[in-house]
Amino acid sequence: MELSGGAAYSTPDRQPEIWERVPPRNPHFTGREALLMELRDGITEVTAVVPEAQPQALQGQGGVGKTQLAIEYAWRYRRHYDVVYWVPAEQRELVPASMAALAPRLGLPPGIGMGVEETAASVKRALERGEPYRRWLVIFDNANQPTDLEDYIPRGPGHVLITSRNTLWTSHGTTLHVSVFDRDESVTFLRRRVRREINDELADTLAEKLGDLPLALEQAGALMFETAMSIDEYIELLDEQTTRLMALNKAEAYPQSMAAAWGLSVHELRRRLPEAIEVLRCCAFFGPEPIPRDVFRRGTMADTPRLAPILADPLMLTKALSVLGRYALAKIDSATRTITVHRLIQTLLREELTEAEQHDIRHEVHLLLAHSAPTDAEDNNNWKSFEELVPHIVHSRLAECQLPNVREFALNTVRYLYLAGNYHLARTFVEEFIARWTERDGAQHADVLVARKHLGNILRGLGMYAAAYENDHETLDQMRAVLGRDHPETLWATNSYGSTLRARGEFHRARELDEDLLISYQATRPPEEANVFRARHNLAIDYLLASDYFRARDLLQSLLRDLSTAQRGVGPRQVLRAYSALSRAVRLCGDYGMACELAQDAFDYGKHQLSLDHHQTLLAATDLSIAKRRRGDLYDALELAEDTHTRLRRQFGELHPDTMAAAISLSNAYRMVGNLDKAFALALETVPRYPMVYDEDHPFTHACNGNLAILYRLRGEAETARRLNETAVDALVNRLGWPHDYTLTCAVNLQSDLAALGAAEEARRYGDEVLARLRDFFGEDHVMTLACASNLALDLRAAGAAEEADRLIEDTLARYPAQDGVEHPDAVLAARGVRMNCDFDPQPI
Repeated sequence: MELSGGAAYSTPDRQPEIWERVPPRNPHFTGREALLMELRDGITEVTAVVPEAQPQALQGQGGVGKTQLAIEYAWRYRRHYDVVYWVPAEQRELVPASMAALAPRLGLPPGIGMGVEETAASVKRALERGEPYRRWLVIFDNANQPTDLEDYIPRGPGHVLITSRNTLWTSHGTTLHVSVFDRDESVTFLRRRVRREINDELADTLAEKLGDLPLALEQAGALMFETAMSIDEYIELLDEQTTRLMALNKAEAYPQSMAAAWGLSVHELRRRLPEAIEVLRCCAFFGPEPIPRDVFRRGTMADTPRLAPILADPLMLTKALSVLGRYALAKIDSATRTITVHRLIQTLLREELTEAEQHDIRHEVHLLLAHSAPTDAEDNNNWKSFEELVPHIVHSRLAECQLPNVREFALNTVRYLYLAGNYHLARTFVEEFIARWTERDGAQHADVLVARKHLGNILRGLGMYAAAYENDHETLDQMRAVLGRDHPETLWATNSYGSTLRARGEFHRARELDEDLLISYQATRPPEEANVFRARHNLAIDYLLASDYFRARDLLQSLLRDLSTAQRGVGPRQVLRAYSALSRAVRLCGDYGMACELAQDAFDYGKHQLSLDHHQTLLAATDLSIAKRRRGDLYDALELAEDTHTRLRRQFGELHPDTMAAAISLSNAYRMVGNLDKAFALALETVPRYPMVYDEDHPFTHACNGNLAILYRLRGEAETARRLNETAVDALVNRLGWPHDYTLTCAVNLQSDLAALGAAEEARRYGDEVLARLRDFFGEDHVMTLACASNLALDLRAAGAAEEADRLIEDTLARYPAQDGVEHPDAVLAARGVRMNCDFDPQPI
């Protein structure tokens, strides 16, 4: 952002279009003029000279006022920006969600769902492009390692400001070192904070005793103002307090002057309102991020002996929080209804307590978190509440608690992160819970086993199918032994294991498991509706993978109707999964027109209820692209396939199963529009990944080789195509049997390979055999059957059986249904004598 001459210090009559998450301005901010000028000059100079502006970093020890300087800069120069955005950056895992939250304000899809990382990336790209705003300021507060933020720092026409205690930032951009106040700033600050005249010599003495540390001076000024204490009285008490604190041999993580000033404030507050100290101590065991005010309101039912009397008295709680704010021991933000306690104050509070006291207060924090959280993670209306609590889970050491309701909250948080798409953080949390609970209670404890069930879901979400199988197989055996086969958690784990079996290509075994499971669920009285829904959905997916498309369609239609009328336990993610699966089933039944309508509805639902970048929405987009391609809307299908593949690749990487499936779909779309080079290059890149992610004998691996064979044949390499299809057909017969879509698809294409090689009679004989199998399995009117018949008519004609060919093609064309009043796209090709290629699109498992 280029600002010339005096423009850097002008104050045009304008405000930022977007002003988000910036803390309130400190009314007592004093001095720092040289630093502010240096910072403003540095930002202006860098941006004007270097197209990709380097981030500014504020470094210094705790309490010197780095954050306050950043806040003041944002407020003072806000009129020079269209966007000012604040990102708490201490916990790297939470930065993507903070960045993603800016998306709607930039006109981008919101990132409340699976696409948190991708949405954060889209925010970064939009800022870098300067679209729709070029004049932006993004502040990353309290960053740790530079490597933590490298994927999120935008570099472009705007400015980035970073506060950090880590000196490694020196080598990662322009660095502004922030030290303590100079003496004149300290004295001026004290006068402003105390709001009365004070003796210059005494002010100088106090500043020296407090080491000119801004946070310590804030504590001192707040105490003198609130109590009308004289400065000489404060100095006398400070001398006594410092001596006592030094005798305690405190750690060197904070300045002694800060400890002394803080000690006086706490001593006075304890005398005036001891309840406020209890609230403050409680806050010390949360994270340094803002604490939702509602944690205390909702936690009134928790068994918290220290806090219960205060929480039961709303007036007392309000008074305590107000006093903490006045004494500068906490920041109370009425706009966001949050409470923030500086990490230095938190450290001092914790270290004055015995281990037993720390344990007791930390336990009360665990209870407050658990009682203030929603219980239904499936409902995305609750996700905001979970999001506010996530930053405090690690700092409160929640994994150490053994109470059932606290552990339930822990696992509900994991479930929320999984459903909302933050798989990596979900995995971090659940693995920590598993480790701690195993250490305390043993590997066979029910809580450990339930946590491992969640871990399996997360591993599958990450596409780590081999690791999921290792986890799920062992976990299910142990749950059956420890909890019993009919325990609700065992049944849920069984449901999850069915998904793992599908991922391994054991489609028939998964179907048998899920059929038995549904019977078990329906036998319970009363059956838990949400569990039954999951089982019904998975069984429908089993039918799809077994090529029982009509049965899957009927089950999904019934399921979607019931999901839409369910009163609880059903979230939009589950509805979207069923909606999209129904569109897939209808397409595989051959009704491309209806499949497009359903897929479009599902895609729109996902964008509205979740986000464009949510995992399930992107799967719905893939289904919509395939349906459009089948219906003949080739260029719309291609455009959507390209966009979806790009989003999945950026979000999950090249080796995620759903990225690979989108790549296969895109390759098929390129082939259909005649771009064989792109289709072949993408298939050649993608197909070898299938044995890596699944295994060499997985049905998807063989079927994708069939797609590659089509491209070899179209490129004139019919012999290579024939070898690939022969291998695929033999392998699929062994794995799935003849009566299966994947086997018959490759067989239809093998028939075409034979024809391309000039073996008309062999192609005719093989085509007869395949057509008979298709008629027997799918019926005479299925699109696969008709495609094979159309190809066979060509082979009959090539073999000299023209009359038979005429009869077959006439019968075949008569069987193609009209779609939306127009000819079926395959019928158009068949009438023109174009050979059909039966390609494969991997289904979500």
